[in-house]
Amino acid sequence: MTKKELGQKIKDRRKVISMPQHQLADYTGLSVVTLSQIESGKANPSFETLNEIFHFLNLEILVIVKKP
Repeated sequence: MTKKELGQKIKDRRKVISMPQHQLADYTGLSVVTLSQIESGKANPSFETLNEIFHFLNLEILVIVKKP
């Protein structure tokens, strides 16, 4: 999944639950500018940041480890 695709999923979910961008930014401690950059695929958020965003959007991060 690309940063742009991930950002779009975050944005889509936020809109489904009718959460304004500024509210999610407040909940996560991010600035609105940073959240906007994440949603547009321009930022590269850390795992911790994504985990925080996903928590408030009631989403899960699933990590699959493949054997070589």
